[in-house]
Amino acid sequence: MLIAIDHGNYAIKTPHFSFVAGLSEHMVKPPLAEDVLEYAGKYWTLSGHRVPYMRDKTQDDRYFILSLFAIARELQASVQDASLEKIDLAIGLPPEHYRLRDRFAQYFRRDEKINFLYNNCPLSIEIRHIFVYPQAYAAVIPQCTKLINTLRVFIVDIGGFTTDVLLLRNGKPDLQFCRSLESGVITMNNNIIGKISAQHDMKIEDEHISAVLSGRETILPEDVKKTIRDAAQMHAKGILDQLRELQVDLRTNPVIFIGGGSALFRPLFEKSPLIAQASYVEDVKANAVGYAMLADKQLNRMGLN
Repeated sequence: MLIAIDHGNYAIKTPHFSFVAGLSEHMVKPPLAEDVLEYAGKYWTLSGHRVPYMRDKTQDDRYFILSLFAIARELQASVQDASLEKIDLAIGLPPEHYRLRDRFAQYFRRDEKINFLYNNCPLSIEIRHIFVYPQAYAAVIPQCTKLINTLRVFIVDIGGFTTDVLLLRNGKPDLQFCRSLESGVITMNNNIIGKISAQHDMKIEDEHISAVLSGRETILPEDVKKTIRDAAQMHAKGILDQLRELQVDLRTNPVIFIGGGSALFRPLFEKSPLIAQASYVEDVKANAVGYAMLADKQLNRMGLN
C-alpha cells in the first residue's frame, strides 16, 4: 500500500487527514485519551501544542512517531485488515533542502517489521520503498499538464515556519532556483502573540489568529482583532518584499500560492499591486496528494503496482 505524508512544521498531512504536529509522551497508558499509540514501550498521544521548529526533523524520533499516527490512520481508513501491511512511503522536503533526501529517507528505514498499537489495535508494517520529492512542486502535480506551455511560473509555498519558493520552467522544476525563507505562519503567529500580550495584556493562541484571519466568529475585542489583521498585513507585505529581494518579480511572472498560509493571506495578496497573476491551491493536503501521484507513477515504472 502506498502512503504519502507531508511532514509540516505546523501539521502532518496525508491525502485524507491533517493534524497538528504535536506529541505528548507517557510512560503509562493515559486514561480517557482518544488517540493513543504504543511503540517501543512508550505511549504517545497527539497534542494541540506543536513540536518546536526543527530544521532537521531527523534529530530525534518525534517525527517518526507522528508518521506512525499518519500511517495508522491511513491504514485503518483504507484497509479492512490492517494488522500486517507492506507499505511504500512517499514523503518530501523543501526544494532548498532536497539535497538531504537520502538522509531523510534513511530516517524511516528499519531493518525489521515495525510493531505498534494504535487505539488498542495491533499493527505490523514493513516499509518497502521510500520516495522523497520536492515540496511545492508536488502540490501542483494535478495541474502539471496545464503548466507545460507556461514559460515561467513561481510556486510560493507558505507553510508553518518557512516560505518556500520554486521556479518552474515549462512545467519542470528548476532546482537551481529555489529558496526557503523563515517567514511562515508560525513566525507571524509568534510575533502577533507577543504584540497582543504587550499591547492588550491578553493571552491568545494560534487558533485565535487563524479564526480572525479566516473571518470566523470569536469573542475577541475589536481592537485585538484589528491588531491581528494589521500584523498579518505587514507579514504578507514582508513576504512579498523578501521575494523581490530574491529577484522574484510577480508583476512579470505568474505565481501559484500554496500552503495553509496562502489561504490566510489570499485577501491581502489579491489587493497587492506587486502581483499581476496569481492562482491558489488552498488544500493543505496538496503536497501529500502530489507525493502519492508521483510515487504511483514511479512504482508503475518499476513494475511494482
